[in-house]
Amino acid sequence: MKLLPTVILALALIVSACLIMEGLTGLRTADRFVTVKGVAEREVPADLALWPLRFIATGNTLVEAQQAANASREAIMAFLKLQAIDTDRVELQRLHVTDTQANPYQNNTGNPRYVIHQTLMVRSGNIDRIQQAARAVSDLVDSGVVLSADYGPSGPTYLFNKLNEIKPAMIAEATAAAREAAQQFAQDADTRLGPLRRANQGVFQILPRDQAPGVQEGQQPVKTVRVVSTVEYYLD
Repeated sequence: MKLLPTVILALALIVSACLIMEGLTGLRTADRFVTVKGVAEREVPADLALWPLRFIATGNTLVEAQQAANASREAIMAFLKLQAIDTDRVELQRLHVTDTQANPYQNNTGNPRYVIHQTLMVRSGNIDRIQQAARAVSDLVDSGVVLSADYGPSGPTYLFNKLNEIKPAMIAEATAAAREAAQQFAQDADTRLGPLRRANQGVFQILPRDQAPGVQEGQQPVKTVRVVSTVEYYLD
């Protein structure tokens, strides 16, 4: 009977030691993981073009300037119709009239008194027609329209608005690429790939297809969508 407490104490110490060893083993296993990245890229065509056509009209009187502006606006609309572009979506976005003689400290002798800056914004989903019209924009200059590059880019800006439609498939591609890389690492390390520890799908980027100095994404009608997923896996 005197040995019973000693036996119980010894068993308790053995159980405690086993639990501690198991915990340490679990801790070491939890610390064994690999971090990998998976990349998915896809070329996509733009689905919307925004083309601000900015022009200037002048006159010695406000009436003359307005008449010149109306003539330029009509010439632009005729040009767009000739290029088979829907003019119903053309919007007047900016109209600014300057009286050059309003500043007594500025000498404008011999220059037209009134200057009208006007912007017509063309919105179209027909990318091919917008590209064709942009290549023929010199016809507007030949017709007497004075185009201006002030207040932003003068050419079309091409947008891609269907990112949500391709997100799920691209995330799946990036995740699969990351798992493949993790499996290769586990094989090279002579271990087994365990369950998923953590995942970050990453940020989607819309990049120019032809990446070169000075080339902007909005200038290109074909873009590259890219996502990088960061995934961590346990190693058994």
